[in-house]
Amino acid sequence: MNTKRILFSIAITCFVFIGCAKDVKKENVSLAISGMTCEIGCAKTIQSKLSKKEGVIDAKVVFNDSIANIAYDANTTSKSELIAYVNGIAGGDLYTASETSTEVTKTKKSHTCSDDCKEKCELKAEKKGCCSGKTIDGKMVCAEDCKMACCDKKETV
Repeated sequence: MNTKRILFSIAITCFVFIGCAKDVKKENVSLAISGMTCEIGCAKTIQSKLSKKEGVIDAKVVFNDSIANIAYDANTTSKSELIAYVNGIAGGDLYTASETSTEVTKTKKSHTCSDDCKEKCELKAEKKGCCSGKTIDGKMVCAEDCKMACCDKKETV
């Protein structure tokens, strides 16, 4: 008798969970965000907070372009709520978000450092800055967004 009750209870619980499941209406929005001054303190914080917001499926913030690409469930949240949420981060004084039609993704292209740049990069303890840490034919490979004058932007990999 107890086995029947347990099985019946499990069956009812399964029906309740299946019946209550919502369909996700996935939409994407790109937000231009002004007020970001650094990648770790600003962009990563915004991305982390957006990722934890109810209804957000995925959030990527590209600091160099001041863009947040957000995939969200339109049944749970909206574009205007996301904009207001970003505007409210850090007390509402630092960041201003607005919808933009441009979706930005990071490119994987790189270029090789000149010898001068390679030497400068090797002097750094953590090969950050202009070099990505990769080598091609013995030369350091610069990151795509390298702004050092020593990088040879013409040579691309």
